[in-house]
Amino acid sequence: MRVLVADDEKDLVRAIARGLRRDGYAVDEAFDGDEALAKAAAVDYDVICLDLTMPAVDGREVCRRLRDPARSGHRPRILILTARDSLEDRIGGLDDGADDYLVKPFAFGELTARIRALLRRDAGRCGSRLAVGDIEMDLGRHSVRRQGQEITLTPKEFTLLRFFCSRPGEVVSQEELLDHVWDEHTDPFTNTVRVTVGTLRRKLGLPGSPAPIETVVGTGYRLVATGGLHTADHSSGPEDPAYVLGDISSAASPNAAPYP
Repeated sequence: MRVLVADDEKDLVRAIARGLRRDGYAVDEAFDGDEALAKAAAVDYDVICLDLTMPAVDGREVCRRLRDPARSGHRPRILILTARDSLEDRIGGLDDGADDYLVKPFAFGELTARIRALLRRDAGRCGSRLAVGDIEMDLGRHSVRRQGQEITLTPKEFTLLRFFCSRPGEVVSQEELLDHVWDEHTDPFTNTVRVTVGTLRRKLGLPGSPAPIETVVGTGYRLVATGGLHTADHSSGPEDPAYVLGDISSAASPNAAPYP
């Protein structure tokens, strides 16, 4: 998942970025409001961590601009990170359009828990577990199982699988994966996406079971449910329609380069 951390405290930004990258997030950095707005205009971030007190354009104005009804396109989740802890500041930040508000100093574990919670909102999920077919992910413990067998993944592979699980059955292009799983420093012409998808596919492979990640030639990849369907949070309620996968056909461009 792609995260932007915007704060004028460079050491703090870099420390947060390092921690999030260790957890597998793709992280970009901004050090003032103008830079944050410019990057948000160029990239569809999943979450923006935003300080309120920044030069050029302050965080509340950045938040208001990102939530402007006239602004078209993707609307990221916004988590305010600030030392301003008054009730008035909290109310103001949330009313400006922020999804959550975390006061400095904070524990890194709480920051990552809040980011996970924000990411779950977009898919309508209420638990910390994802399941597509016989693949189960525990986001809090960073664990993956297929047919009950534990699969060891790197942080980047975990994030890649998480992105696939958030769009089960959908064809996802290499460009989308670069935008959401890798950061701004990744060469768009690199084969890192193809290599990482291939490695993830091999790790998820089990004897006698079909590969859960399919290649749609000339288009991208998709995660298909194998071995049964589950809801996202294993609740006793009705299944989430997003996880009920039917037949999906995709027209591949005959001129596009093949995927592995």
